Order: sequence, then structure tokens, then C-alpha cells
Amino acid sequence: MDQQRSGASQRPASRLAVGVVSAGRVGSVVGAALTRAGHRVVAASAVSDASRERAARHLPGAEILAPPDVAAAADLLLIAVPDDAIAALAASLPVRPGQLWVHTSGALGAEVLRPARDAGALTVALAPAMTFTGRDEDLQRLEGISWAVTGEAEARFVGEALALEMGGEPEHVDEADRARYHAALVYAANHVTTLVNDAADQLRAIGVANPERLMSPLVSASLDNALRHGDAALTGPVSRGDAGTVARHLEALAGTGIAETYRVLARRTAERALESGRLKSSDAEGLLEVLARSTEEDR
Repeated sequence: MDQQRSGASQRPASRLAVGVVSAGRVGSVVGAALTRAGHRVVAASAVSDASRERAARHLPGAEILAPPDVAAAADLLLIAVPDDAIAALAASLPVRPGQLWVHTSGALGAEVLRPARDAGALTVALAPAMTFTGRDEDLQRLEGISWAVTGEAEARFVGEALALEMGGEPEHVDEADRARYHAALVYAANHVTTLVNDAADQLRAIGVANPERLMSPLVSASLDNALRHGDAALTGPVSRGDAGTVARHLEALAGTGIAETYRVLARRTAERALESGRLKSSDAEGLLEVLARSTEEDR
């Protein structure tokens, strides 16, 4: 494997002319990361004012062109458009045999680029395990992250080499597993944002002036503990089987819009606590009754 990866890395090491379709939050930053790795972004597509501003900031040497012209100018075509648009785009752009086509979707594998592969391109799915907000720190956050790599053997090795060049760690994900892989990341990252903002709304509603400051140490410690210690990091009333407290929580949250979410997550937390031995079956009985009762009442 090391010899194969070393051999594959020779292709990116030749310094490629990169085309970016399009210069959105992801494409502009990954294009900048490729520039930092020594490649040269020669062209990008950018329709909106925000995309043009990102291209000017992150891809200053790139000529703004229509997508077919970007593809024609590139040795490495970076496709960073919404997932549902990739297939149609891949079928519409010109292909030069020997080109490298890369898309950044976490949910899709390399198969969506089959029209380019059938026309002689190397195709690889190369998705950064990172969230992009459009802020300046996005580029710095790429250092050391994982990149999900999917493709046939030669293309996959080239994708791994690109990830390493950008300061990341390649993680091979099979074509059939991309949706599950992406679902796991969305479940963790996107839902954390929703949960934190929902909690901030509840605190704000009872008069807490700066809920973000109040929650920051607690939420940061909880995330750190979860990543370090797994289920051993579970604390709180559910892991203790404290049914009375959970019942009071559900009563207080009734009518807020998040009571059902709280109930579902409490049930899932109880399941994990039971499976890991953090919660005894005898202590869980009352808790599970409260959670089941709230479900019946909601009906």
C-alpha cells in the first residue's frame, strides 16, 4: 500500500492546472488548499456576487469562466456544487482523456462521475470532513482533517495523495457506504448546531442574556468527553435513571416545539446507557415509563 500510494502521489506532485466548478463555500476553500499545496487554480465558475467575492479572495489567479470553459482549461477539475446537481453537470461538461475529475460531496461516491470516466478521465470522490461557513477560518480548519476518498484503484490513490498534500488524512470509504458515512457526519455536526441553538432559545426565553457564554464551557466539555471517552462520558438525569427530573423537563418543554426531540434523544441516551452499563435495568424502568407515557399523551 505504501508503495502504491507513493507511486500515485507522483501525479499530483507534477503540479496541476486546477479548474473549480464552482467557487462556493467549499470549492473556493478547497481550491485555495490545492494552491497552498503547490497546484495552480487557473479557472473557476462564479455566478453570484458572493461567489465572485470568494473567488477573488481565495482564488486570485483564476479566470472566471463558464463551467464548460473551466473544464476545458483544467488538468484537475474540482466539482463543488450541490449533490443533486453533480450528475447532470458531469454529463454536460467536456472531458479530456487523462484529466482528473474530483467532486467534494460527502454523500456520493465516484459513480456519479461515470460519464467522465467513460470518456477517459480519472474520477474520485474526495470529501473533507469539515463544515464550511464562508469565514476566513475555513481554510485553516482543513489542516489535519480527514478526507473521504472513493474511486477505482488508480484514481483512489491519486485522491489519497491530494488529501495528504493538503495536510489531511485520507479515509477510504466504499461506494456503497458513502450515504451512511455522510449521514453519520450530518447526524453529529449539523444536529449539534440545531441542538445548541434550540437550547440557547430556551435559555433566552427565561431571561438569560448571553446563553452562548453560559453554555460554551459545558457543551465544549461534553463534546471533548464524548470524543475522548465514548459512552463513559454520559452524565445527567437519563444516565442516572432520574425519571422525576425527566418528567419535569418534558412538562416544562411542553408546547415549545422541542419536547418531542428531547423525548426521542432521552430514549436513545437511555438505550446507550443501558448497553454500556452506565444505567441499570432496574433504574431504567421508571424513566422508560415516563418517556413512553409522554409519547402516548402526545398522540
